Amino acid sequence: MSRTVADHLLARLRDWDVEYVFGYPGDGINGLLAAWGRAEDNPRFVQARHEEMAAFQAVGYAKYAQRLGVCTATSGPGAIHLLNGLYDAALDHAPVLAVVGQTDRSAMGGSYQQEVDLHALFKDVAAYLETVTVPEQLPNVLDRAVRAALARPGPAVVIVPADVQTLEYTAPGHAFKMVPSSRDRSAYTTAPADDALARAAEVLNAGERVAILIGQGAAGARAEVEETAVRLGAGVAKALLGKDALPDTLPYVTGTIGLLGTRPSWDLMRECDTLLTIGSSFPYSQFLPEFGQARGVQIDADPTAIGMRYPYEVNLVGDARTTLHRLLPLLNAKADAAERHRRIAEGVERWRDVLARQAELVDADPINPQYVAHCLDPLLPENAVLAVDSASVTNWYARHIRMRGTMRASLSGTLATMGCAVPYAIGAKFAHPDRPAVALVGDGAMQMNGMAELITAAKYRHAWQDPRLVIGVWNNQDLNQVTWEMRAMGGAPQFLPSQELPDVSTAAFARSLGLAGIRVEKPEDVEPAWREALSHDGPAVVEFLTDPAVPPIPPSATWEQLESTAKALLKGDTDRRSVLGKGLKSKLQEFLAGGERGKDE
Repeated sequence: MSRTVADHLLARLRDWDVEYVFGYPGDGINGLLAAWGRAEDNPRFVQARHEEMAAFQAVGYAKYAQRLGVCTATSGPGAIHLLNGLYDAALDHAPVLAVVGQTDRSAMGGSYQQEVDLHALFKDVAAYLETVTVPEQLPNVLDRAVRAALARPGPAVVIVPADVQTLEYTAPGHAFKMVPSSRDRSAYTTAPADDALARAAEVLNAGERVAILIGQGAAGARAEVEETAVRLGAGVAKALLGKDALPDTLPYVTGTIGLLGTRPSWDLMRECDTLLTIGSSFPYSQFLPEFGQARGVQIDADPTAIGMRYPYEVNLVGDARTTLHRLLPLLNAKADAAERHRRIAEGVERWRDVLARQAELVDADPINPQYVAHCLDPLLPENAVLAVDSASVTNWYARHIRMRGTMRASLSGTLATMGCAVPYAIGAKFAHPDRPAVALVGDGAMQMNGMAELITAAKYRHAWQDPRLVIGVWNNQDLNQVTWEMRAMGGAPQFLPSQELPDVSTAAFARSLGLAGIRVEKPEDVEPAWREALSHDGPAVVEFLTDPAVPPIPPSATWEQLESTAKALLKGDTDRRSVLGKGLKSKLQEFLAGGERGKDE
């Protein structure tokens, strides 16, 4: 039997070692679906409940597997639905290939059903975008798309009209206007020039109080970052996307930075005289040293991202591991490195005490949301893979969950889109089927799309060697992150018509699918519920009824800023008394930390 274009497309994906394609069917890809049947589901088609979720699953797979993620959708509405996930891939630099259907070539431009201008739709998001119009075009287009996705990294889109999918495949020949292609893509690294490295070493050697900021670009350079920190006596703060790049158990790691960051990271930036940024484009410059306070060096593999956010004196374009490997011999060991690390560790330990006090001693109705994350932290397996949604839960994850062992973790860092955690976790399970996955989600994101993806988890639970997929839901019946942004940044009280959510039990919904579902309504049941979910032989949803009035106070918040927020609350916020009381009590724990924690102060 002759092979069709669709047959060859799937064969080419197999040649690129693609194991899974996340998607949703539609007649615009019927030719591909038929080819999948002939290929005996190789690569495996993973059916999401919605094309956006398929894109998120591909992003999650790409992030956790550190390889190409692939998704597919039909023309028109299916293609449109992919966009949010593809933008997430673009902004967080995840390599994703989208294979998209289109109406037959004979109908294109004729306002046919489900026809949209896909090039206009994807042109802003795609690192590479092309439509295959004849069979001979396919291998070059597909190979270039894969290379572009991996090189950027980011999303690439290949559009294959429905009638082209079913054409007999013929390879490009050795002829005029034919473009043959080869599949191989050898690994490569980039490194800065010797004179640039020498200038960077001069800056870092001259510094007395060096701070390091790492992002996801430092993930492959763990040993080199550790050696750099030890040699320079530097503290290391982490952008959210770089949270799993270095364990929090190291004495000089201060945790995350920014509004969702830690007090030790804030203090590190306030006191440093030198800043070394590795693989991060952290956007909030107000959390970096004051301009003129510190000399700066940046390392980034992307030349278009270098020199942003801070007036760096030396910008090194290069892979983090390769660049640090060449820079380290030029760095002088600081005589007081051990003493500085001791002081940093003391500050981190005091901050951990503050967090514990805020979680354990601040009354809540019914459960303090910080306490939920606080109880989870020591229970997490050291090989767990975490996915975190965009919500107030992100605050509690950033501060209370410590990376250790071989833990992996990610979230929608730059796009900060809601609804990514559950599909991310499903993608993570296909990337690491032998490891437990944990998704941390707010009730808004679960109601948006997470509940539907529980169906996907139920469908594929037997495909994973370790079947544990734990989904923790903070149910506070409020779009809480936006509520707090309105209060703290907009100076406006909570607007219930937009913020209030119905109390929908995700645990009950999980049970209706044959999954474990646990609803927790009392603080004393939080830890046992986490233990039960983490030991369950399959996907489990554990839902906590949490208090929306517990504030996510930034580590840099002053009493004056709290007073400003209080004035906004007094304008008519429905929860103002509870919010004010819990906010003041949370802030008070910073001053009481270090004393006895066994009673309510």
